[in-house]
Amino acid sequence: MKKEENKQTEKFVNPIDPDKITENPHSLEYGHHSGSALIKPEDQGKLKGRALSAMDHQTDMQLGQIYEQMQLLASQAQRLNERKKISEFIYTAESRFEPFINHTYHLYNRENGTFLLSLIGPNQWGKTKHVFEFVATVKLLADHTWDVLDKNEDFEFSV
Repeated sequence: MKKEENKQTEKFVNPIDPDKITENPHSLEYGHHSGSALIKPEDQGKLKGRALSAMDHQTDMQLGQIYEQMQLLASQAQRLNERKKISEFIYTAESRFEPFINHTYHLYNRENGTFLLSLIGPNQWGKTKHVFEFVATVKLLADHTWDVLDKNEDFEFSV
Protein backbone atom coordinates (compact mmCIF):
# COMPACT_ATOMS: atom_id res chain seq x y z
CA MET A 1 0.00 0.00 0.00
CA LYS A 2 2.85 2.21 0.51
CA LYS A 3 3.61 2.07 -3.17
CA GLU A 4 0.11 3.23 -4.02
CA GLU A 5 0.35 6.12 -1.62
CA ASN A 6 3.67 7.07 -3.08
CA LYS A 7 2.17 7.17 -6.56
CA GLN A 8 -0.68 9.37 -5.44
CA THR A 9 1.56 11.81 -3.66
CA GLU A 10 4.01 12.00 -6.55
CA LYS A 11 3.03 14.83 -8.87
CA PHE A 12 3.28 14.46 -12.64
CA VAL A 13 5.98 16.66 -14.15
CA ASN A 14 5.56 17.52 -17.83
CA PRO A 15 8.92 17.30 -19.62
CA ILE A 16 7.88 20.02 -22.17
CA ASP A 17 8.72 23.57 -21.23
CA PRO A 18 5.45 25.42 -20.40
CA ASP A 19 6.78 28.59 -22.07
CA LYS A 20 6.86 26.74 -25.40
CA ILE A 21 3.35 25.31 -25.35
CA THR A 22 -0.16 26.71 -25.06
CA GLU A 23 -3.41 25.41 -23.76
CA ASN A 24 -5.30 27.10 -26.65
CA PRO A 25 -3.31 26.34 -29.84
CA HIS A 26 -6.20 27.46 -32.09
CA SER A 27 -5.63 31.08 -31.08
CA LEU A 28 -2.00 31.23 -32.19
CA GLU A 29 -0.97 33.31 -35.22
CA TYR A 30 1.38 30.57 -36.38
CA GLY A 31 1.43 26.80 -36.72
CA HIS A 32 1.95 25.20 -33.32
CA HIS A 33 3.39 21.86 -34.46
CA SER A 34 5.35 20.44 -37.36
CA GLY A 35 2.23 19.23 -39.20
CA SER A 36 0.54 22.65 -39.18
CA ALA A 37 -0.26 24.54 -42.36
CA LEU A 38 2.30 27.04 -43.48
CA ILE A 39 1.33 30.52 -42.39
CA LYS A 40 3.54 33.29 -43.58
CA PRO A 41 2.96 36.95 -42.97
CA GLU A 42 2.11 39.11 -46.00
CA ASP A 43 3.83 42.35 -46.79
CA GLN A 44 0.98 44.77 -46.16
CA GLY A 45 2.68 47.55 -48.11
CA LYS A 46 2.93 45.35 -51.18
CA LEU A 47 -0.74 44.36 -50.95
CA LYS A 48 -1.89 47.94 -50.54
CA GLY A 49 0.38 49.05 -53.37
CA ARG A 50 -1.14 46.50 -55.75
CA ALA A 51 -4.67 47.41 -54.67
CA LEU A 52 -3.99 51.12 -55.17
CA SER A 53 -2.47 50.49 -58.58
CA ALA A 54 -5.49 48.43 -59.68
CA MET A 55 -7.87 51.05 -58.30
CA ASP A 56 -6.01 53.85 -60.11
CA HIS A 57 -6.11 51.94 -63.38
CA GLN A 58 -9.84 51.21 -63.11
CA THR A 59 -10.85 54.72 -62.09
CA ASP A 60 -8.67 56.30 -64.79
CA MET A 61 -10.28 54.02 -67.38
CA GLN A 62 -13.79 54.88 -66.15
CA LEU A 63 -12.99 58.60 -66.04
CA GLY A 64 -11.74 58.35 -69.62
CA GLN A 65 -15.00 56.75 -70.69
CA ILE A 66 -17.01 59.45 -68.91
CA TYR A 67 -14.85 62.13 -70.56
CA GLU A 68 -15.54 60.62 -73.99
CA GLN A 69 -19.26 60.57 -73.21
CA MET A 70 -19.07 64.22 -72.12
CA GLN A 71 -17.32 65.13 -75.37
CA LEU A 72 -20.04 63.34 -77.33
CA LEU A 73 -22.78 65.13 -75.39
CA ALA A 74 -21.05 68.49 -75.84
CA SER A 75 -20.76 67.86 -79.58
CA GLN A 76 -24.45 66.88 -79.77
CA ALA A 77 -25.42 70.00 -77.82
CA GLN A 78 -23.34 72.15 -80.17
CA ARG A 79 -25.00 70.61 -83.26
CA LEU A 80 -28.44 71.06 -81.67
CA ASN A 81 -27.66 74.70 -80.91
CA GLU A 82 -26.52 75.20 -84.52
CA ARG A 83 -29.78 73.63 -85.73
CA LYS A 84 -31.72 75.99 -83.47
CA LYS A 85 -29.86 79.06 -84.76
CA ILE A 86 -30.25 78.17 -88.41
CA SER A 87 -33.91 77.29 -87.82
CA GLU A 88 -34.44 80.81 -86.46
CA PHE A 89 -32.78 82.25 -89.58
CA ILE A 90 -34.89 80.09 -91.85
CA TYR A 91 -38.19 80.91 -90.15
CA THR A 92 -37.44 84.64 -90.54
CA ALA A 93 -36.39 84.16 -94.19
CA GLU A 94 -38.60 84.89 -97.16
CA SER A 95 -40.06 81.72 -98.63
CA ARG A 96 -42.62 81.61 -101.45
CA PHE A 97 -43.48 77.95 -100.92
CA GLU A 98 -44.39 75.59 -98.09
CA PRO A 99 -41.40 73.47 -97.05
CA PHE A 100 -42.06 69.74 -96.67
CA ILE A 101 -40.46 67.41 -94.13
CA ASN A 102 -37.40 65.50 -95.41
CA HIS A 103 -36.94 67.80 -98.42
CA THR A 104 -33.76 69.76 -99.12
CA TYR A 105 -33.69 73.55 -99.45
CA HIS A 106 -31.05 76.26 -99.71
CA LEU A 107 -30.68 79.37 -97.58
CA TYR A 108 -29.20 82.58 -99.03
CA ASN A 109 -28.34 85.98 -97.61
CA ARG A 110 -29.32 88.94 -99.76
CA GLU A 111 -27.33 92.14 -100.13
CA ASN A 112 -29.82 94.00 -97.91
CA GLY A 113 -29.26 91.50 -95.05
CA THR A 114 -32.53 89.57 -95.41
CA PHE A 115 -32.61 85.83 -95.96
CA LEU A 116 -34.19 83.77 -98.72
CA LEU A 117 -35.12 80.09 -98.59
CA SER A 118 -34.96 78.62 -102.06
CA LEU A 119 -35.45 75.37 -103.93
CA ILE A 120 -32.53 76.29 -106.19
CA GLY A 121 -29.09 75.10 -105.14
CA PRO A 122 -25.95 77.23 -105.29
CA ASN A 123 -24.72 75.43 -108.45
CA GLN A 124 -28.12 75.50 -110.19
CA TRP A 125 -28.51 79.23 -110.93
CA GLY A 126 -27.21 78.91 -114.46
CA LYS A 127 -26.47 82.10 -116.43
CA THR A 128 -28.67 84.35 -114.28
CA LYS A 129 -26.30 84.62 -111.35
CA HIS A 130 -28.04 86.32 -108.47
CA VAL A 131 -26.15 88.29 -105.91
CA PHE A 132 -27.09 86.05 -103.04
CA GLU A 133 -24.54 84.75 -100.60
CA PHE A 134 -24.95 81.04 -100.05
CA VAL A 135 -25.49 80.31 -96.36
CA ALA A 136 -26.47 76.65 -96.10
CA THR A 137 -28.15 73.65 -97.64
CA VAL A 138 -30.72 72.38 -95.17
CA LYS A 139 -33.27 69.63 -94.72
CA LEU A 140 -36.52 70.03 -92.76
CA LEU A 141 -36.77 67.45 -89.98
CA ALA A 142 -39.95 66.05 -88.41
CA ASP A 143 -39.56 68.23 -85.30
CA HIS A 144 -39.54 71.31 -87.62
CA THR A 145 -35.90 72.05 -87.00
CA TRP A 146 -33.48 72.10 -89.90
CA ASP A 147 -30.54 69.77 -90.37
CA VAL A 148 -27.53 71.50 -91.93
CA LEU A 149 -26.27 69.34 -94.80
CA ASP A 150 -23.76 71.87 -96.17
CA LYS A 151 -22.83 75.35 -95.07
CA ASN A 152 -20.72 78.31 -95.97
CA GLU A 153 -17.90 78.22 -93.41
CA ASP A 154 -17.31 81.98 -93.90
CA PHE A 155 -20.85 82.85 -92.79
CA GLU A 156 -21.32 83.28 -89.04
CA PHE A 157 -24.67 82.54 -87.43
CA SER A 158 -25.13 85.15 -84.73
CA VAL A 159 -28.56 85.49 -83.21
